[in-house]
Amino acid sequence: MRNCAMVDPKSHWQSQRFKSRLRRRNRFERQFRYLGIAAIALAGLSLSVLLVSVLANGLGATYRTEIALDIEFDPEILGIEVPGAGETAEITASADFRAVLRTSLMQRFPDAEGRSEVRELVALLSRGAAAELADRLVEDPALLGQRIEAWIPASDDVNFWLKSEAGDSGSNSRLSERQVAWIEALAADDRVARRFNGRFFSSGDSREPELAGIGGALIGSALTLLVTLAVSFPLGVAAAVYLEEFAPDNRWTRQLEININNLAAVPSIVFGLLGLAVFLGLFGMPRSAPVVGGLTLALMTLPVIIIASRASIAAVPFWIRESARGLGASPVQVVAHQVLPIAMPGIVTGTLLGLARAMGETAPLLMIGMVAFIVDVPTNFTDAASALPVQIFLWADSPERGFVEKVSGAILVLLALLGILNGAAILLRQKFEQHW
Repeated sequence: MRNCAMVDPKSHWQSQRFKSRLRRRNRFERQFRYLGIAAIALAGLSLSVLLVSVLANGLGATYRTEIALDIEFDPEILGIEVPGAGETAEITASADFRAVLRTSLMQRFPDAEGRSEVRELVALLSRGAAAELADRLVEDPALLGQRIEAWIPASDDVNFWLKSEAGDSGSNSRLSERQVAWIEALAADDRVARRFNGRFFSSGDSREPELAGIGGALIGSALTLLVTLAVSFPLGVAAAVYLEEFAPDNRWTRQLEININNLAAVPSIVFGLLGLAVFLGLFGMPRSAPVVGGLTLALMTLPVIIIASRASIAAVPFWIRESARGLGASPVQVVAHQVLPIAMPGIVTGTLLGLARAMGETAPLLMIGMVAFIVDVPTNFTDAASALPVQIFLWADSPERGFVEKVSGAILVLLALLGILNGAAILLRQKFEQHW
């Protein structure tokens, strides 16, 4: 027999070749770890810069500049008939509230002469100030004939000038020297202040940035998501139960599963085109309505819910099904009383994640006409409405500088809502998930 030379493992591990390879491997491992840390740090830095930028601009949307004026609701100036004893004044659309504001400003600054100066003086106030004044008189008709001090929203140009670092009428300001002097005089008398803008959360859209709000878009998004949830959740769970528990394993079932997986990766605008063709073109449903938006988003969310539900149902141990069947339960009873309760945390988590994705979608809603300019807050599922992502898109395309703050503020609200949905999904899964 040939004697085989035995290799000493110790001498092999201590060889220079082995040590060189080991040093090279450790060096590559350190480089890979450093690259991973650098990538995480870069992503965190970019996210921090984005959030700080949005937060710095978005907080300004919750405040607006207002000017204190002595308003006299003179029926003669308003063009309103003086009511008799025991009667209520009738506020008509022809009432001239702009004349009331103009009179108050001219009393404050009697040196304003000529049409051009008066026009510049009135331009200090928002174009929607007259409407707010009318709403105040409608709410309290007893103000007719009285003189009160009221805080009136200032124009976007005044708001921008007050926030500028220089505080002058340079190239970044649209105010004239006379307007700057008037604002400084009002500020010296403590008649200019930045006050909390509650209209941002309660009112609808407006052409004037100081009057625009996300209230209508929030209600529209809520109504749309309710329709999405009502349609996609029962259909998605039912489809997942059938495919996982009752469907035969044949070519048609496998083809259906492949199509569902492919639909989960289809761009969202394709579902918008489908909603445009089916719900608007074929069924003639109302354009820009939450019911249409909800049905369109339900088509997009359905594959996500089916996939998540199937994974949760498949994770239920097989012996639970066998034990229930051994006790005489029917297949439907096994699913209803054993499988679904155990799989429900995962199903709810997948549903919430699907709704979070639907809440942030813009393209499908643009295709079905929810890009329209909507001033009124919707009250039902068939009213014309907008959604929060679409509202952000519309404001971002507006040329007025004041909408920059509105866009950032709406983004903050949208991020907060998405964070709440994702956080709820994580908490529900951690609380109710069972480990076997």
